[in-house]
Order: sequence, then C-alpha cells, then structure tokens
Amino acid sequence: MIESEKREKFVKLVNSVISKVEHVSDPYRDKVHSELMALQSIIDQARSELRSTNAGDINQKHIPTATDELDAIVKATEGATLGIFNACEGIEKILPGLDDHHRNAIQDEITRIYEACSFQDITGQRINKIVRSLKDIETKVGSILGILNERMGDMGLHHTSTDERTGDAALLNGPQLAAQAISQEDIDKLLADFDN
Repeated sequence: MIESEKREKFVKLVNSVISKVEHVSDPYRDKVHSELMALQSIIDQARSELRSTNAGDINQKHIPTATDELDAIVKATEGATLGIFNACEGIEKILPGLDDHHRNAIQDEITRIYEACSFQDITGQRINKIVRSLKDIETKVGSILGILNERMGDMGLHHTSTDERTGDAALLNGPQLAAQAISQEDIDKLLADFDN
C-alpha cells in the first residue's frame, strides 16, 4: 500500500472514530472525543507549519542562489588575480631599463605581490568545497521534500515564495551575476532610444 493511501486511511479512521464517538453516550465519550480532536488538530497544525516554512525555497531558491554567488566569487577573484599578474608582468618588462638598486627593489616587491596572490588558489579550492557541500545538501533537501510530499500528500512544499520588496528595497541585491546581467549592447540601445 502506498504511503499516501495509508495516510488517507488513517485520516478516515480518525474521522470515523470521531463521528461514532459523538453519538455514543458514555462517561468517557467526551474524553475520547477531546483526545481525537486534539490529535486531528496536531496533524493539521503540523501540515500548516510545514507549508508555512516555504521549505521548497531552500532547494529551489536559496541554495542555487548561494552556489551561483560563490561561483561568481571564484570567477571574480580569478579575474582580479589574472589582472594583477598581467600588471606585474608589465612592470617586469620595464625593469631592464632601471639601475640595479631600483630594479632589485621593484622585483622584490613584485615577488611579494605574486606570493600574496596565492590566496586566490586557496580560497577558490575552499569555495569549491563549500559549493559541492551545498549541492549535496540541495539534493538531500529535495529528496526529503519529495518523501514528505509523497507521504503526507501535496503540502505545497515545492512552492517558491516571491520577493515582495518594493521600491529601493527591491533594488538592494548586491552585484548582479553575469548570467543575469544586461549586456552593454542592450544598455547602448536603451540610451539610444532616449536620444530619439
């Protein structure tokens, strides 16, 4: 028997017992009826609380957004580090024209810059570990939500809440991910429309 069928059978049984207890004249009737009503209330409250948590947001919104943001951080630090390396190489091309004292002093500082840039590789590795962990959590949360929906019926656990912010608050999202960004070409077209 499927779990949802078992659940429905249990709910029908509780409702059946409640309706039968209501018609019995027994000193314990009120107590049994009260306990059954409390049980039904607990079940209804648990369902309501699960729905109100927007648990689907964790799997459908929060974790994917976090992994995308972390991936963007890795790419941004890689790009910045590459820019630093290119600038150092540009400075090194100028060094042969300097006297020994200045050339050595500048080369020492460039070496320190290269050493300091090793942070990018270390942070990239750590962030990638975090991304893998978040993706594992996303998979497990998805599995748990699937089981809950299967066993307790569709409780709306896959619902994703909408952003209800308005005005300036809706604009406060931090840097935009590259995949969601408007291209420079689109911006130029928009500005050209203002000129017409």
